[in-house]
This record gives sequence, C-alpha cells and structure tokens, in this order.
Amino acid sequence: MNLEEVLKMADDLMFAKTGKHLDDLQEAILRGSIQGEKYTKIAEEIHCNESYVRDIGSKLWQILSEELGEEVRKSNLRSTMGRFIFENVSNFENVAISSFNICGEARHPPNISNSHPPNQETSHQDLSEMPELGAFFDRTPELKTLTTSILQQNSSLIALTGGLGIGKTTLAVQLVQQIKDEFEYVIWCNFDTSPTLPEFEANLIQFFSQSEKQDSPTTNQKALPLIKYLQKHRCLVVLDDIHNLFSSGELAGKYKPGYEEYRSLFKQIQKISHQSCFLLIGWEQPREVTQIKSQNTHINTLQLKGLDIAATREILRDYGLADIDNYSALIQRYQGNPLWLKSVATLMQELGGCVTELLPDDTILLPEDLKDVLQQQCDRLSELEKQVLSLLAKASDSINLTQLLENSRIPASDLVNALQSLSRRCLIEQQGNFYTISPVLRQYAIATM
Repeated sequence: MNLEEVLKMADDLMFAKTGKHLDDLQEAILRGSIQGEKYTKIAEEIHCNESYVRDIGSKLWQILSEELGEEVRKSNLRSTMGRFIFENVSNFENVAISSFNICGEARHPPNISNSHPPNQETSHQDLSEMPELGAFFDRTPELKTLTTSILQQNSSLIALTGGLGIGKTTLAVQLVQQIKDEFEYVIWCNFDTSPTLPEFEANLIQFFSQSEKQDSPTTNQKALPLIKYLQKHRCLVVLDDIHNLFSSGELAGKYKPGYEEYRSLFKQIQKISHQSCFLLIGWEQPREVTQIKSQNTHINTLQLKGLDIAATREILRDYGLADIDNYSALIQRYQGNPLWLKSVATLMQELGGCVTELLPDDTILLPEDLKDVLQQQCDRLSELEKQVLSLLAKASDSINLTQLLENSRIPASDLVNALQSLSRRCLIEQQGNFYTISPVLRQYAIATM
C-alpha cells in the first residue's frame, strides 16, 4: 500500500463529502496514523496541542467512515484504506472516486451546488502579510466561537482583543487557514505601517479590481467603491495590529490625527448590508465597535484569555521545565500568557534549576525582555491611567470604586473613564464591583510607576 495513494484516496473522499480538500493538519494526522505514530508524536512533529490533534482526528475518522460505509478508526486506518484501494485497484487510476462501488452500492457524484464548497476556482487570496503559524496551542473553544460567528452568524465585524503576547495573531492565522476557502476574497493587512484610510481603501480596491479582471479579462470593468466589493463578493478582511491607528498617551481607542476617517469606515461596515467580514486584531479596538456591539448582532468582540494548564505545560515542556515543582502555580502566576511564560522559561532554562527555589515564595521573575513587552503597553497609557494602575498595584487585594476614590484625588468621572480604558486595554480585571491587576503587571508597576 503506497502512502501517497492512501492520501490521494482520503483527499478524494474528503472532497466528495465536504467540498474541501485535506488541510495540512488533516494530512499530517493521516501520515502519522498510517505510519503507526501515536497522537503525542504527531502533535510534537507539527507543534500542536495533542488534544486538538485528537479532536481533528476524530472528525476525520467520522468523515471517512461515512464515505466508506464502515467504521474507520486510527487503529484500523491502514487495513481499511488498504482494503478499499485493493478492491478498486482496477479503477483507481482512471475512475473518479464518486463512481467506485462500496459495500455493493453504487456511489453518485456529490451535489456540489447544494453543499457549501469553497469557491476554489474563483477564490483570490493575498496572505503575503500573514505571519507563519508556528506553534499553535489548543484554542478549540475560541476557534469554534469565531468560526460560528463568521460562517453561521454572518458577523460583519469582529474585534479580537487581548494583551500583548496572549496569542491573538496566532489564533487568527489558524482561523484563516481553516475558513479561507469559504470566501471569494481573503486579504490580511498588517497595520504596522499605519496606512491612512485613503491608502488602505485604495489597496483593497486594487486587490479586488485586479482579481475581477483576471476572472473576466475581456471585460472593461471600472473600479468600484470599497463597500460595493463587500456587497458584491463574500470577502474576509483581516486587520492586524489595529491599535497602531490610535494615539499613545490618550484613553484607549482615540484615533491619531489624520486617522479619524476610519470611524466612518467601521460605522459603514456596520450599517450597510453586505456579505463580508472584517476581523480586527489588537490591544485596543475602535470605540465605535464597543458602542455599537450591544445594538447589532453582527458585531462581536472576543477578548482572549490565557491558555489552560494543559496547553501551557506544553510550553514548559519545550524548555525542559514541565516537571518542575509547582509548575501549575507558575502558570497561574503568569496567567497562561504564552509570551510571558516563554520569557520566564528562557530565564529559568539559562540559569538552571536553582531558579526554581524562588518559586515557592511567589516570587515574580521579570526578565528584561518581559519588561520590554510590558513597557510597550504601558507607554501607550495616559497619565490618568498610570495613576489608577499605580493605585491598583499598591493595593494588596482587589479594590472597589469607593476605595479607589478614597485613596486618590482623582475626580469620580475621570476615575471611571480611566478604569473603562484600562479594561478595554485588557490590563485590569473586574469581578463584580472590584478591580485588580495581574501579579506580573503589579510587580512591573511597583518598580516603574
């Protein structure tokens, strides 16, 4: 049994069932399973969480079972696929998978028009600015939430927010790889360069119009306004590092001078009917997104939290630290933030086991690169926010609004605005009427503010 034959057969079965070809993860699971590898090894080879690999594998076996007419499991994959290929060897080279006879019943070509196949032939994608995926740790609930919101609820605008290093962009890359073939047009725009709205719209219009000319080279088509392309086609537009549109030293979400026109774009996306979706990624989000979210079911916000114990232990395992004492306390102390944990894990790895002696004392280690990360966020704060953050850092426990007013000379209206802004930046947490900050940020604020 040839490995490539099995993969080709599985790909044909997948396409017949779903209208989609095998993605990279599904192919890796098939390769590993055919070669007798355990899920643990497959997950290690592709730098993915084992539970996520198991979940994708289970769905893959279900699809193959339905197409082959018998139960397919990881343990019997080799024998099942081998038997299927052997039984159809005379037809394999020349006959399409849809005409094979399985279990005595003739198969018919799938009715593509009644399914939700990707627009394979007319799909246009510009993912040149999208980062490589790299290591992806289990975010199954978040992936499901975003996929449902985009593909089933037809959300027109989604804000994906969270602190620096929490994994927003990594999650978005995984999402785009999974759903990109559901759209006619997909483009990833990195806002590191902070394009003005006219520049941004011109780039998008050029992408859409050139792609249309490729499909109809004989038609003299004029460029349309951006919203017309969003109405005419099913488009997915990803805006990464959206916070670069906003001013430093101001409350969250205030546009830099010259960028205020983006407000009208986001309102237009919300008000005008179309079939496209904008995904905004950043530490801050436009204020109008927060304001209109409660009024419109097609506007959604997902604030990304830290990884769970199982996923973050994978990070520590990469650094040889998965079995240290109190590893769970270390993970909780750094709130499951992948970037924070990688920073402290590097420090511990370089200095050796002696560093673990500090951990039972709840010591917060702040490597220099982690300080740089925190400084990037704190440098964007207004003076008012810095005052409030300092108050929260000095409090030994969570503190309510009344206590904050008693401990400061900040007017109540200013204090409330600062708390709202810090919350939107994902720098503080609110539980009921009480506010608190993470141990890491408290340590940094005490040392620097």
